[in-house]
Amino acid sequence: MKAIAIDDFATNPTVHDLPDPTAGAGEVLVRVEASSVNGIDLSVASGMVKGMMEYELPIVLGRDYAGTVEAVGPGVTGFEVGDPVFGVFMKMTLGAFGTFAELVAAPALFAAKIPTGLAVESAGALALAGATALTAIDAINPKPGEIVLISGATGGVGSFAVQLAEERGATVIATARPEDADYVTSLGADETVDYAADLSAAVRAKHPDGIDAIVHAAGDGAQLAALLKPGGRIASTIGLTAEQVDGSGVQVTAVMGMPTTDILGRLATAVVNGDLTVPIDRTYALQDAGQALQDFTAGKRGKLAITVR
Repeated sequence: MKAIAIDDFATNPTVHDLPDPTAGAGEVLVRVEASSVNGIDLSVASGMVKGMMEYELPIVLGRDYAGTVEAVGPGVTGFEVGDPVFGVFMKMTLGAFGTFAELVAAPALFAAKIPTGLAVESAGALALAGATALTAIDAINPKPGEIVLISGATGGVGSFAVQLAEERGATVIATARPEDADYVTSLGADETVDYAADLSAAVRAKHPDGIDAIVHAAGDGAQLAALLKPGGRIASTIGLTAEQVDGSGVQVTAVMGMPTTDILGRLATAVVNGDLTVPIDRTYALQDAGQALQDFTAGKRGKLAITVR
């Protein structure tokens, strides 16, 4: 199979010819049609995860996927050959088995069927960022009328979180540069604040009594938490802990996206029902995945998609 892999950390990913994977116990073998770039892909390629995860070179990049089931491994139920599926390749080891490839053997626990009405390209950019955003929104559980700040609102996770918070009736403040204000407003944000300026002052000017909840996907989490009312909630996708805001009287939840079949099903249903949009900024061919990684670091709005077929 063709795949995008690195032969060493901090080197350019290139096209490799690698053996086809097979579906092991609990796995589905998927013919990949679409994928997308996530922050973990940059962490792997740069070597930031070295010493944190076991690995064997070459390493195929990619976590998200959408495609068609070609084989079902032992112990798998609910999936059959020919099913259109999407999900996340979730393993704690790295090697020749990511999703920037023509085939992937992925855990069935983190896969779901693609329903009618969800385009395969959108499915390939939905799972990991969408699951992280949904988990964060579930953690803060915004009520109608509550004021919710989404930091990192122009990123993949943030773009989904803005929509999910708005759908629950919250008043959404999105962090964005002035040139991106129209983008986050189109997703459902009611207000925008420039994260490169005095963000705290801008929020307090409009909400002197504080805000109710925060999804922390970028920036200084402790500084953001100081904007909360007593008893306010902050869900952090990037490692904020209760100890870092100790004594502030706010609730801190560390969030790690777990794209289970149930979570993926909820996301897919939201897209089909028109309650959630998969915001794809740019689309790249598989052989151009290296350029997609570079563009990710340079900045984008929403998701960068990879077309494999």
